[in-house]
Amino acid sequence: MKKRDRSGTPGLERRYGGGLWLTAIAAAALVLAGCGGDDSGSSMATSANAQQVAAAQSEVANQQQAAADQPYSDSIAYKASAGDSLDSTQVNENAAVMHHVWNAGGKAMHYTTTTGHLTASDLGGNAEATMSYVAYTAPSKNGKPRPVTFFYNGGPGSSSIWLRLGSFAPTRVVTPDPLMTNWPNFPLAQNAESLIDTTDMVFIDPPGTGLSEAIAPNTNQKFWGSDADVTVMRDFIRRYIAKNNRTNSPLYLYGESYGTPRTDMLALSLESAGVHLTGIMLQSSILNYFADAIEAVAILSGNTIDMNALKLDTDTLSGYYPGYAAVASYFKQTALPVQVDPALFAFQSELFATTHYQQFKQYAQSWVLSQLGVPTFLGTPVFPSAPTLASWTWSSGLSFQALNGYFNINPFNSELLPGTTIGRYDGRVSLPDSDPRLQADGDPSDILISQPFTNALAKQMPNYLGYTAPNATYMTLNDAIIYAWDFSHDGQPLPDTIPDLLAAIELNPQLKVLALNGYHDLATPFFNTEKQLARLQTVPGLNPNLQVTFYPGGHMTYLDDSARPKMKSDLRDFYAGQPAPGALGLWMLPPPWGDENPAGTATLAAQSSAQ
Repeated sequence: MKKRDRSGTPGLERRYGGGLWLTAIAAAALVLAGCGGDDSGSSMATSANAQQVAAAQSEVANQQQAAADQPYSDSIAYKASAGDSLDSTQVNENAAVMHHVWNAGGKAMHYTTTTGHLTASDLGGNAEATMSYVAYTAPSKNGKPRPVTFFYNGGPGSSSIWLRLGSFAPTRVVTPDPLMTNWPNFPLAQNAESLIDTTDMVFIDPPGTGLSEAIAPNTNQKFWGSDADVTVMRDFIRRYIAKNNRTNSPLYLYGESYGTPRTDMLALSLESAGVHLTGIMLQSSILNYFADAIEAVAILSGNTIDMNALKLDTDTLSGYYPGYAAVASYFKQTALPVQVDPALFAFQSELFATTHYQQFKQYAQSWVLSQLGVPTFLGTPVFPSAPTLASWTWSSGLSFQALNGYFNINPFNSELLPGTTIGRYDGRVSLPDSDPRLQADGDPSDILISQPFTNALAKQMPNYLGYTAPNATYMTLNDAIIYAWDFSHDGQPLPDTIPDLLAAIELNPQLKVLALNGYHDLATPFFNTEKQLARLQTVPGLNPNLQVTFYPGGHMTYLDDSARPKMKSDLRDFYAGQPAPGALGLWMLPPPWGDENPAGTATLAAQSSAQ
């Protein structure tokens, strides 16, 4: 997120001048001349000469590659306010094109970055928006088209900076997640876990974020809603495919946070428009806003509580609990003095939440409202007594302090560790309540990345990407968007996108689905995701190619140095059509909550809205 959400090394960023070009040629000539000497040279000398030849040839290749670089200065003054739009006479599809080398595992791989704009036009050919993007592409090694994966963050209102600089691009911001060491001076470095060896990657900024803007007579706000957003994202992808001749490439979507309901809806929209996908990835999901009563109340309620937003409050309390328990375990707030395996502890926590579901009902409304800071709206708050909490320590595996921190009139992010605030996006990130940074941003895990990523972007854009926009400011996160967003979808005030996912699978039964989750994510908890995807179990005869994976870390799981290599390995298996080790399939998921709609209830409505 930042989702309410949200999202180079000198060697990669250097320029090659004419002097180095001549030096490389001269070096190559000297080395080649040296190879013709007498036979008194040893094999070691011959090997050294060969290495020098190879180095010189590599330098020449780099010179040739650098000569093809095309930096671009974009003079357009892009704007991000609700009523802004760009006159059609100013619109262009120019881009900066730069060439780089990615080194990992002892192999050098050449790739290209393309940074600029493409015009999204509707199915009738009418221009909608000029959308900024960064693409990473590489030549095919086997004569087959490489896959193309489209990445985007969520929010709503987030640019793609968080995924692009944090996850699987060839360079990334090196964070000490979950610590704050050397904040905010996190360097950009080559990313050993990049997916550039597996797929081309296109990172997209929706209108009003990044440098994307509506084209008149449209305004930015026209696209600030669930359905309109999906339409313009669909049309950008259609344009990218057409302009770059990628019709025959395997196509993937990768959405994070709000980007996951966007992905469900977008997959259906693309399939309905004749653009067939190979797979989709759901990173840190919120697939049904009704099942997250905290979000539902925040969106739907003003001065009074919308009771419809609280209909699934017990599902919410139960769904958040295992993620909170994982964070408590990280801070050693367990009933046992030893650390347990995260997967086993997650299973125990899910079992505890499930078996205590009926007891949780009496506390659910008070609990949801307490997380929002409005616990008195519906009368006297109701929480478990101290003896009740004490009786739960054995079955939950948590300490009394941890249980009391969760079932409390105050938000759990301030009660797990008294005097300390833990993160929403990553519960392992914490700051003392006295830290002045919390005055401007109450989430330590948000503080961890916001300034460092923004700083890194300012350095990377003109150098490594070769792109400048002197008359515009890249909008990393547009807070105005979430407050203006129209969440309605399928005739409901909030999106429930499991029917969209089902409809996309029914249109394309071969569609692969991978859901990636962090154990310590307190914004979109992993148990909620399992329970929502489990609603597909209610569809007779359905056997989708679905995998659900789990990693240490928070919302941006890829920031964790132990999670990221496993994520890359699982993703490479996913692209290859192989199961990821330890992944759960549909019928391995815990069954859905009994008070939720079956997945197929609104499928026809979802298909209709995708047209």
